[in-house]
Amino acid sequence: MKKNAAGYTSEYELEGRIPLGKAILLGMQHVLAMFVGNLTPILVIGGMCGLADAGIFTAIIQNAMLVAGIVTLVQLYTIGPVGARLPVVMGTSSGFIGVCSGVANSMGGGVLAYGAIMGASLIGGLFETVLGFCLKPLRRFFPSVVTGTVVTAIGLSLISVGINSFGGGNNNKDFGSPANLLIGTIVLVSIIILKHFTKGIWSSASILFGIIIGYILCAFLPLILPTTFVFEGETLTHSWVLQWDRVASAAWFSLPKLIPVSYVFDVRAIIPICIMFIVTAVETVGDISGITEGGMGREATDRELSGGVVCDGLGSSFATLFGVLPNTSFSQNVGLVGMTKIVNLFAISMGAIFLILCGFSPKLAAIVQIMPQPVLGGAAVMMFASIVVSGIQLITKGGVTNRVVTIVAVSLGLGYGLGSTANVLSMLPSWVGYVFGGSGIVPAAICAIILNICIAPDEQ
Repeated sequence: MKKNAAGYTSEYELEGRIPLGKAILLGMQHVLAMFVGNLTPILVIGGMCGLADAGIFTAIIQNAMLVAGIVTLVQLYTIGPVGARLPVVMGTSSGFIGVCSGVANSMGGGVLAYGAIMGASLIGGLFETVLGFCLKPLRRFFPSVVTGTVVTAIGLSLISVGINSFGGGNNNKDFGSPANLLIGTIVLVSIIILKHFTKGIWSSASILFGIIIGYILCAFLPLILPTTFVFEGETLTHSWVLQWDRVASAAWFSLPKLIPVSYVFDVRAIIPICIMFIVTAVETVGDISGITEGGMGREATDRELSGGVVCDGLGSSFATLFGVLPNTSFSQNVGLVGMTKIVNLFAISMGAIFLILCGFSPKLAAIVQIMPQPVLGGAAVMMFASIVVSGIQLITKGGVTNRVVTIVAVSLGLGYGLGSTANVLSMLPSWVGYVFGGSGIVPAAICAIILNICIAPDEQ
């Protein structure tokens, strides 16, 4: 490692030593990229199961931030065979929303159903841990054309999420308003300018500064635009308005609550959730491959993939102790690594420590939680598309042959098609839709694995 006069190296090196202030700024980019996504599954499933009525909703949301920070630190620095020692950011998996929704509906909702989800997640996490330890003999089924296809499918599945945020969030009644699109565009343009026309921390932390510009813009917009609008006779607040009252009302300090929900072990929850853990293991392999290719220009090693999947599984089981849904690697942050090329473990650890602090200080969490959707979307559009680019780099690593074209075309055609047209599976059993619909990553991965086995390599 080449050191400067102060003894520091580069943020583009995995083990590089960089100044604390710089590391905090670079780490905060990762927190901002995943914060909303980390809480969304809790909000959706917790709402279905009536956790607010049980008086434990706030505690579990707080725990979700704490768990994400702790499990991320394990991925970064490892404990024995657990962890990839790569810039992998962990958080509550949105991939489980569909299957957990099905479990909640089949069990009639309520805290009992949430307890069954926790019991199944505890077992499922241990099941994924076993898969992680067995990953080395399975590695031959994941050459670059397969992992590249999975990474590309992950990126494609996230682009629509980024665009939805760019427009203000499709659940908001002002979705697609000129103000939302303007904010998203200004954030995106700011990031591009900072990334390519500045140097030093302004360039390497362009995502963070772009989001800060978005915050400032949203703070001043009420001076020139009305903050409310009328929709079907109802007066609503625009999605770009900063909800400072949430920050003011949040407590400065609060202890996490251990085992807020009692475990329930029910086969109706265990089987579908264990199947979903196979899916998340495949996604984690894709995410780790995307990080090493996009940020480090190489393929992931057996040790990195195995350690990453093991951490994914044990981290999910650990999360249940705090009433939190399964944790997994966040694809949003894979895109950030691919875009910035910053892989420094110390920098990412600053983001993880901030998440842990948020787990003890709801006020810190509230500052990030009030981020307007178009501000997040302005950054997300570019980050998520960067994942697609990383996937393409993996796919083309060994050259583009007829075999590669067939594997990628069929896998992405089916995978992305099913992901964007999920109702095509509506006549099949519900579990099929939970596993193979949604993002489309699973059918893309299965097709790529099967075709890679069945189609002989092209003759040289």
